[in-house]
Amino acid sequence: MNTQAFNPVSFLESKEEIAQYLNEAYEDDNPEVFVIALGNVIKARGVSDIARKSGLNRESLYKIFSGKAKPQWGTIHTLMHTLGFHINTHTT
Repeated sequence: MNTQAFNPVSFLESKEEIAQYLNEAYEDDNPEVFVIALGNVIKARGVSDIARKSGLNRESLYKIFSGKAKPQWGTIHTLMHTLGFHINTHTT
């Protein structure tokens, strides 16, 4: 039996799906989960296109989302702004 690795990028089509995906990743106790999720969204939207729109270096983005570098908050903020998403926190 041949199996393929799960690729969440293929499921990130609508803005609503992406927003829910990012919000759920943000809620995880491990901050790396959010960075991985953001990387998946960037890949789904096109790394080169996001790099151009954000003014960030494409190679740096690849390093961040491959786990070879840790992003600074300013980079995450810029990427979220470029994508048009905001973290939605809920209080209980």
